[in-house]
Amino acid sequence: MEITILNKKENPMFNRREVELNVETNASPKTSEAEEFVAKEFSTNAENVMIKGINGKFGSRNFVVLANIYQSKEEKDKVETRTKTPRKKKGAAKKA
Repeated sequence: MEITILNKKENPMFNRREVELNVETNASPKTSEAEEFVAKEFSTNAENVMIKGINGKFGSRNFVVLANIYQSKEEKDKVETRTKTPRKKKGAAKKA
């Protein structure tokens, strides 16, 4: 896995860094994997990272990962209000 930083921007209004990475790998990275390698690349905890998107083209080994890196988990929870719950759990909650 080869990681290249395409764009890095500080956003003081939300106390975060907005990064764009190019990842070269054989398979599309999962969100949890992306959180781990972004956290490792920027020396922070994975819980402070919010993955905004993983984009790739069919047949390509290059993927663009968009992520926000917060200073703390509390800052992340305050700004990011959308929760990531899988559809299976949402459907199960409706049936119950």
